[in-house]
Amino acid sequence: MTQQKNKSVSKKSIWNKLRFSFFNSLLLELSSILTQSHFRTLLRFIFILTCLTTFFSIFFQVLMIYEGQEHSWVTGFYWTLSTMSTLGYGDISFTTDLGRLYSIFVLMSGIVFMLVLLPFTVIELFYAPWIESRAASLVPQSVPSNLQGHVILTFYSTIATALIEKLIQFQYPYVVILPELEEVTRLSDKGINVIYGELNDPVAYRNARVEQAALVATTRSDIVNTSVAFTVRGITDKTPVVSTVREEDSIDILQLAGCNKVLNITKLVAQSLARRANGGNQFSHVIGQIDDLCIAEVDSNRTTLVGQAYLIAQWETSISIVGFWKRGNFVIAEAGSVIEPDTVLVMAGTRQQLKDFDQLFKLVLVSVESKPVVIIGGGRVGRATAKALKGHGIECCIVESNSERLHLLENYVHGSAADKSILQSAGIAEAETVIITMRDDEINIYLTILCRLLHPDIQIINRATLERNIDALHRAGSDIVLSYSSIGANALFNSLGRSDLLMIAEGLDVFKMPIPKDLVNKTLAEANFRKYTHCSVIGIDVDNVTDINTGPDSVLPKGGEVILIGTKEAQAKFHRKYPIN
Repeated sequence: MTQQKNKSVSKKSIWNKLRFSFFNSLLLELSSILTQSHFRTLLRFIFILTCLTTFFSIFFQVLMIYEGQEHSWVTGFYWTLSTMSTLGYGDISFTTDLGRLYSIFVLMSGIVFMLVLLPFTVIELFYAPWIESRAASLVPQSVPSNLQGHVILTFYSTIATALIEKLIQFQYPYVVILPELEEVTRLSDKGINVIYGELNDPVAYRNARVEQAALVATTRSDIVNTSVAFTVRGITDKTPVVSTVREEDSIDILQLAGCNKVLNITKLVAQSLARRANGGNQFSHVIGQIDDLCIAEVDSNRTTLVGQAYLIAQWETSISIVGFWKRGNFVIAEAGSVIEPDTVLVMAGTRQQLKDFDQLFKLVLVSVESKPVVIIGGGRVGRATAKALKGHGIECCIVESNSERLHLLENYVHGSAADKSILQSAGIAEAETVIITMRDDEINIYLTILCRLLHPDIQIINRATLERNIDALHRAGSDIVLSYSSIGANALFNSLGRSDLLMIAEGLDVFKMPIPKDLVNKTLAEANFRKYTHCSVIGIDVDNVTDINTGPDSVLPKGGEVILIGTKEAQAKFHRKYPIN
């Protein structure tokens, strides 16, 4: 008997525990679903429904007394609920038209509140959040526990796409934190390393192992970027945070929030566009630096460089002319090549060597008088480009169709750039350069063809939003195309602080590599990197001392590093030819 009793008690105890566990988990689930706002909405609905039910029950009693019927208060509530729920058993009914009209009113109110509003309330407060929470539990919310040295992104855009491509190329792990559940699901299905989390939630960054990360990069609005930096700094002070900025006034705020570097991508793009425009000074412009070695560009158009042989210019200044841009393609400078008017030279040397180069070839306009540049688009990039041109001593006229932007512009023509008369009013017939800064690449292609039609000899510089459209813009007639996403991705990648790699332009990088064992003590002429890899040597580094003045007779020392410049394809050839053991 005692054993049976103990078994019975044990079963009852187990059942109570299970029941408690079930209800406890249910309450936890409900508490996670119901936010404070949802709870207030639910209470408000219950309060209104209670008031209506009470009022209808009271008025029921009044009408029943009017008809000579007597019913208890319980019966009144019973009739009210059965009528509002449209059950309507018919056991209690009015005999007068007034009572029946009241019954119709209560019935219609019940249809609205109990058959329409109540289901929607349940769906909104319980079902939809439950579905969302279930979906959130199915998407990745953390990274592997052994992940380190990775880059954390808080965005997925054209810049992110270009950056991720570079991170994969150089074997950097990465993860993207996004607060949009559908976007996380979509990108995860595409194979993007993404996790779900709120950008102001420390848990999301802990799940992303922010303390072991190499970099946190964010390119959202200034307010969101500030929140991201502030949240990360609440966890760790070691991991660098790099942010983009839209408004100059926000730079100080972002730095105070914890950003190590603040990048104005719009300004970077604008400066690149302005540097390529004909007119003003044609001095060499430093576009990147690795150790003491500077990489610079100079537009040869209308300068004394035109007609000079590459090697003569190089020998007379000790500068290294490694190649040039022509229609978006980087071409290695070869012996006997002559500098043409439509080329942009890429050079390597110290800052002093660049100054000597500018002085020797008097890099100023052959014709001092310059004509205004036409800028199509008065958005952020267009306005920044106008400001950069003004700094170079070049006047410009902006074509803008949005009247709300006109107060931000100085010299402008109001109208659509697709209208020939508007472009003519802006002075495209007399201009030497037109810079197209629209965000839509399809529009830019159309405008490029139109500008080439109106002025066949004009220099056309284009801003491309997507890298895949660069070739199409060149085929449409653009002389120079600069990718917004590529410039932004390069700036963010360079923020990793690598001393062996510098991205300077679309597909053009400077990188360090250990001197291959089979090339030690050989000269650069014997190694002939250009022939086998299409990379150009611009320096040799030994014990952190860089020799920039390299020539064909320069010897490759043991334990040294060679500094090269080349396209992505050239880098791949180098790695295949000289794999690192």
